[in-house]
Amino acid sequence: MNDTIAFNRLADLLGSMGEPTRWQGGAIRTRGLCHGGTSPGTVAIRRGNNGGVVVYCHKCQGNADFLAAIGWTEADCYDEPLPQDERRHQRPADDTWIPCRDHGKDKGGPGHKRVAQYVYRDENGRTVHGVTRCDHKCFAQWRPDDTTKSGRRWSLNDKEGNRLVRVVPYRLPELLAAKENDRVIWIAEGEKDVHALVDRNLPATCNAAGAGRWTAEHASFLEGADVTIVADRDEPGQKHAVHVVDTLRGLARSVYVVQARTGKDAADHFAAGHYDTDFVQVWAPIPYPGDPAVGA
Repeated sequence: MNDTIAFNRLADLLGSMGEPTRWQGGAIRTRGLCHGGTSPGTVAIRRGNNGGVVVYCHKCQGNADFLAAIGWTEADCYDEPLPQDERRHQRPADDTWIPCRDHGKDKGGPGHKRVAQYVYRDENGRTVHGVTRCDHKCFAQWRPDDTTKSGRRWSLNDKEGNRLVRVVPYRLPELLAAKENDRVIWIAEGEKDVHALVDRNLPATCNAAGAGRWTAEHASFLEGADVTIVADRDEPGQKHAVHVVDTLRGLARSVYVVQARTGKDAADHFAAGHYDTDFVQVWAPIPYPGDPAVGA
């Protein structure tokens, strides 16, 4: 199957959103997101006779509201994207919608609103991918795609699970500038904690998707750097810190691991009124030349 086919793109999107679907009568059937997710199977999605995808909600008796609910316009229903100048006017001024996976009533229903967005950029400041957070604490990752209404695709992988974008640490241009100026680089577990550190004029970074997702690719940008890792005060946080240390061995000049004096993470530490010098050092796996090692 070719993911340039609009039918396949829509099926993949519904899957990434966690929407229940079934095959019936030559069409994919799903619930009516256009009217609160009620009436399972009321939306029929099928391939068009001349290509593209045909979407019809039997309750709305149309497709406009359903397409709006998933962030699409009619332009996205064509196998071949419309020219840029034909679809630019269809871009929404409000791009706060994100495809949350949890659509239960207690979570506010589909189409939660974005409250934070973290953009991952390459060495030249170009957008590689982004992470959004909604008002119900859902997270969604996206990559730039000018063929869509919102200018993004809500997946970093193709349908076979192959990654389509580079792996880069958060705030890479700022990280490289700090390393050039021989400043200590702080590694936190998430973007919120990174910004808590940055707000105190501390160069900081992290990987997307939280604990356990740091890789050797992230570490490669820290060759020769002095690094301080803020480990969250829980088991996943401790394991994450150990893994980050392992990737930095033989690369970084020095690595220290600290924890918040109060609370779980960097944000809690600063919210309690502490300073960067108040973090508790728990491990010096790669001490600065001449400094003593401290066991974990």
